[in-house]
Amino acid sequence: MQGNSMTWTPLPVTEWMLIGLCCLSSVYITVAALMRHGSRPWSMTRPGSHGTRPATISVLKPLCGLEPRLYANLETFCRQTHPSFQLLFGVSSATDPAVGVVNRLREAYPDLDITLVVNDAVHGVNLKVSNLINLAQHARHEVIVIADSDIAVPPDYLHTVSDPLSSGHIGVVTCLYRARRVGELWARLGALFIDEWFVPSVHVARAAGGRRFGFGATLALRRETLDAIGGFHELKDCVADDFWLAEYVRGLGLRTHVSELTVVTDVTERDLVSLWLRETRWLRTIRSINPLGFAFLFITFTSPWLMASWLLGLGFDWSGGAIADSTADMIVDLSTSFGLSARLLLHWRTTRGWRSFWRDLPLIPLRDLLLSAEWIAAAFGSHVIWRGVRIPIVPQAVTPEVNLTDVSDERYDAASGPARVANHEANP
Repeated sequence: MQGNSMTWTPLPVTEWMLIGLCCLSSVYITVAALMRHGSRPWSMTRPGSHGTRPATISVLKPLCGLEPRLYANLETFCRQTHPSFQLLFGVSSATDPAVGVVNRLREAYPDLDITLVVNDAVHGVNLKVSNLINLAQHARHEVIVIADSDIAVPPDYLHTVSDPLSSGHIGVVTCLYRARRVGELWARLGALFIDEWFVPSVHVARAAGGRRFGFGATLALRRETLDAIGGFHELKDCVADDFWLAEYVRGLGLRTHVSELTVVTDVTERDLVSLWLRETRWLRTIRSINPLGFAFLFITFTSPWLMASWLLGLGFDWSGGAIADSTADMIVDLSTSFGLSARLLLHWRTTRGWRSFWRDLPLIPLRDLLLSAEWIAAAFGSHVIWRGVRIPIVPQAVTPEVNLTDVSDERYDAASGPARVANHEANP
């Protein structure tokens, strides 16, 4: 009578590769879930300053069209506790609906230094940068802060983002952001894209030593630094203008500081097409900045890998047989358990209560599958669509090092067409 013996059946290499990818995705989502996702609380008090006096600040806000919460978002910049700043709002046409919003702000805050710049001059293919070039001519102060139109900030925001610039080693300050949905299903999916994929991936990249960051939600730098990189003209034909602005500053030998403050950005997409265009634009932008990193983004799309782990754990085998190796079974089970637990933890940490946790939980698989499809689409194509304009993706190069002590103190004087400027004393 023969004794029972355990036989080991080797798995095909392709299955071991699949198990490895599932495990790698689980490790990623576990690390992402355990990272710190909060920011310091918004407060009415001023944080400590590195300098003897606060730097004077010019805030550049390029506008285009009437966004759902435009007035409320812009008003947060009017409520700053900083003692010396000007607000520059720029549009390309006097008929732009945003003009009325700016006029309302000037009426509500007559003591603030608010300037409306109407200028239809176009510089390059990036219309946002064209707007910034037109605005920069009217900036009077030593620190430049660029912020997208759809973000809201706390009262001490200008103090917080300008204070680090007093250090001789920091050249640009940027802020991460969290999503505030304005709408239902598609806005909820868009908010999950930001809160549960983009922001965690940045935290993981920072933990791994990444320092190449620059987010349009906030970019703050000194005027002489902007002059040293050639001004906004250097960005007029690139897609990732926010990233490349920070990258050019890093080319001067200065560091990027990611602020501890997280601002709020609106997600307003109301249909699949608008959401698809926005997110594939972001992904193609990542591809243009970091092709290798873009190629490995598929590891961060958790739900498909958890599904694959679950199927492997059931004994599913694409080669036609059952998984016979107990070691592989154990690895797959652990990978699935850790990955699923981490994904739920990440969802809990980025939601704002049990109601939103349960409401958005069924959307997670759809969110990850849609992201996977967008990633495949973003791997192809040579342009993005931004506000209805096609912008080609072209290679960029970092500017050579420049000694900041050799930079002239004269203010940046961008070439521009005729502009009509309305300050806080002019009639609306």
